[in-house]
Amino acid sequence: MFNDSKIKKITIIALSFYCSIALLLFCSIAFAGVGGEIDVSGPINIKELLIFTFLFLGGLGIVFGVGLAFAAAKFAVKTDPKVEQVRDVLPGANCGACGFAGCQGYAEAVVINPDVAPNLCAPGKGSVASAVARITGKAASALEPNFARIMCQGSWPKSVKRFRYEGVQDCRAAILAGGGDKACRYGCLGYGTCARVCPFGAITMNDDHLPVVDIVKCTGCRKCEAACPTKVIEVLPASRQVLVACHSKDKGGDTRKNCQVGCIACGICVKVCPFDAPSVENNLSRIDLNKCKVCGLCVPKCPTKAIRDYIPHRSKAFIMDNCIGCHTCAKVCPVNAPSGEQKKKHSIDKDKCIGCGICTARCPVQAIDGTFNASEVFAAAAEKKKKKAEAA
Repeated sequence: MFNDSKIKKITIIALSFYCSIALLLFCSIAFAGVGGEIDVSGPINIKELLIFTFLFLGGLGIVFGVGLAFAAAKFAVKTDPKVEQVRDVLPGANCGACGFAGCQGYAEAVVINPDVAPNLCAPGKGSVASAVARITGKAASALEPNFARIMCQGSWPKSVKRFRYEGVQDCRAAILAGGGDKACRYGCLGYGTCARVCPFGAITMNDDHLPVVDIVKCTGCRKCEAACPTKVIEVLPASRQVLVACHSKDKGGDTRKNCQVGCIACGICVKVCPFDAPSVENNLSRIDLNKCKVCGLCVPKCPTKAIRDYIPHRSKAFIMDNCIGCHTCAKVCPVNAPSGEQKKKHSIDKDKCIGCGICTARCPVQAIDGTFNASEVFAAAAEKKKKKAEAA
């Protein structure tokens, strides 16, 4: 990679070289050609010619050397050495996820601009953020990772096609053929453009022609999101794990005809959610990620399985000895799994518990463990106690 100063120097050297060659050819013609001072028809003194040539080239070299030195001093661009240090620690993906034009652009911005955070490099994750913060002297706060989510489950076997497409096996090419071959114009076309543009090999196509994202490799760089012509890929925070994996805005009847797993806007998810996270608008249910507690109650209720739960296994809750018997867990549980007498340790029916974690989040003394969110709830409570103690 070259910075501006190096490019200018290389340009000046190249121009000087070509000027030297041109001047040498001109002088040779002038001295040896017709009308020149050397008569080519007569004998040529090789010794004098060589001496003249060496002196000429030597003088020319001195002149251009002085010129180059002057130009280098005159046009030198001062660069903060921290820019190069930051660029060296960046992964060099040039993905643009940071919002700047490549790694060089971000390195310059994070060094020069005090408002640019050191944790914007998504592929670099925490280790690169710490390194950039150390070089720039800025504070690197923890950044939640983002992952690409495929907002369509309408694989080729589960969806209807309008015609047989036999062109280039690329989604962007297929969309030019009348908007794509799928009956649902909002769905994934399944020709793997996202997999090909991913610079980290995080996306593969399964046998049913749907993209599969490997969250271990995914950096949330958004290249797949930009390349997808039907916009079925969204890059979302990792904690948002219950999503309506459908973008169809067709009426419910039309969606059902086109796809087996599309959202038909029936509104059942709205009714069962205790946090008012889902809402139906334009024939499509959307989950408010700020309200959703990823309890997963809506997932089994969806009649078309359009809601996807990215938590593979939900462990069940159990009550610890510090339970005070306040009965809060029994009041908030949507399946009546907790039970017990007031001011005595409660218990949870394992057969009823669905591992939604609502009781864990609502317990005032953090006496419920085992659910997916228990560690997060305990950490938040500990932090709250710490701040309270510091303030006292």
